[in-house]
Amino acid sequence: MAKRSVAALTAALVAGSLLTSAPHPRAEAAEPGGGGARAALGVDLDTVTIPELQARMAKGRLTPSALTHAYLRRIKDVDPKIKAVLRTNPQALRQAAESDARHRRGEIRGPLDGIPVLLKDNVDTRGMPTTAGSLALAGSPPDADAKLVTRLKDAGAVILGKTNLSEWANFRAAKPTSGWSAVGGQTRNPYVLDRNPCGSSSGSAAALAASLSQVAIGTETDGSIVCPAGMNGVVGHKPSLGLVSQSGVVPISAEQDTAGPMARNVTDTALTLSVLSGSDEVAASRTPRPGSLRGKRIGLWRLPSLGEKVDAVMTRTAKKLRSAGAEVVEVSPPYQKRLAELEFPALLSEFHRDIDSYLATRKGPRDLAELIAFNRAHPEERTCFAGQELFEQALEAPPTTDPDYRAMRAELKDLSSRSIDETMAEHRLDAIASPTNPPAWTTDCARGDNDVIPSSTPAAVSGYPSLSVPAGSVGELPVGLLLMAGDRQDARLLSLGAAVERRLDAWRAPRYLPSVGPDAG
Repeated sequence: MAKRSVAALTAALVAGSLLTSAPHPRAEAAEPGGGGARAALGVDLDTVTIPELQARMAKGRLTPSALTHAYLRRIKDVDPKIKAVLRTNPQALRQAAESDARHRRGEIRGPLDGIPVLLKDNVDTRGMPTTAGSLALAGSPPDADAKLVTRLKDAGAVILGKTNLSEWANFRAAKPTSGWSAVGGQTRNPYVLDRNPCGSSSGSAAALAASLSQVAIGTETDGSIVCPAGMNGVVGHKPSLGLVSQSGVVPISAEQDTAGPMARNVTDTALTLSVLSGSDEVAASRTPRPGSLRGKRIGLWRLPSLGEKVDAVMTRTAKKLRSAGAEVVEVSPPYQKRLAELEFPALLSEFHRDIDSYLATRKGPRDLAELIAFNRAHPEERTCFAGQELFEQALEAPPTTDPDYRAMRAELKDLSSRSIDETMAEHRLDAIASPTNPPAWTTDCARGDNDVIPSSTPAAVSGYPSLSVPAGSVGELPVGLLLMAGDRQDARLLSLGAAVERRLDAWRAPRYLPSVGPDAG
């Protein structure tokens, strides 16, 4: 995706956000302490967009410092319920004050100047612990910022803090519990507190659902941005592979890993992507707003394995899209069984290679073998689940120089790309849509996750973009709609996603219910 197309998209979304109402109805969150910060600011943090915040800042009706204080207060008041934020940044208020000065001088650096951002705790941040959820990395902070953090700081964003995650991005145990780490404990789903937030960008998604930051950064190898986004009722974008630098991010596989933006609306998600990708200049404000859904062709991949209630959400979604003028056709992308057979063995080899390279840059275990020994020696790492079977299998996996491995990764790349390209060409589609997630399952350390969710795999393995937007709910539990498109079609996908988001209008504030019973999802 060319930088010019990102800039044009962000300009269009900014114009659309300012010229029309936000896609979500205004709503007060149900938790104590939530309304005060909004009343003091004169904005609803649940629904306000970055362009709306910047418009208020430009008129002197809001400052970055006041916005940052509001989010820090919400973290203090609300986060004990969900345990999404590991730590706040002691430099956040200083960064906000610097943005205040730029706004007074009329020298803002772009749409993210003064906007609070939470980072998943596998993104290197100089002067702050970066742990991947593991006690093995909880000692000395990284010596340098990840490239994406440098881009955020250069854009004037306020680094608000670090979010909890599934330890090692859910690539440690055969039956992990998403949202748990030895460093942060268990993150809870804000909609129903005994339900799971999905992994591994669980803290980033839960924090956004609870309005603890304006935007957040997640990372994905397969599903770890989009599934938490869907399960927590927010927006998550997995960019095309290589669009966002992976330098300084704790890896699983260079062949699939990417960081990406998460927010409560597509506009903020797109604006954050423009910074992460290095294209943060918004074109002229007269750029037209994103187009309608009329004439768009969307292929619906139903995935009945996720259950009748999720399928009913997809049926209602298709009806709404058709009523807006879109053509929705049923599709079934090919090669999915073969992708499922090949992906995990390839990731084992890649993880061993890439985690060894990363650990060599940090104090602590120097390679995977030492990391395995660390976990065996520290019982705190086994308080939710004891296993590290994936680490042990990766240690024994063939190297990435092995011919069989190379053939496996080549077949994965070919079949995953063809699964999307051939489906889109056959049906002349603008995007493929599928359910992002089932209703959130009950969190249970002994059982582990119940997360066989195939919709994320084609885009994840091919390196193509995907985007989850709220589609509806099963009872109290959110379900997302996952949109996929061809390589480097991020701008077109986000534009389409903004139109889908506006039509579905499915977001609602969480109620922090303790439980809803086993039959509710």
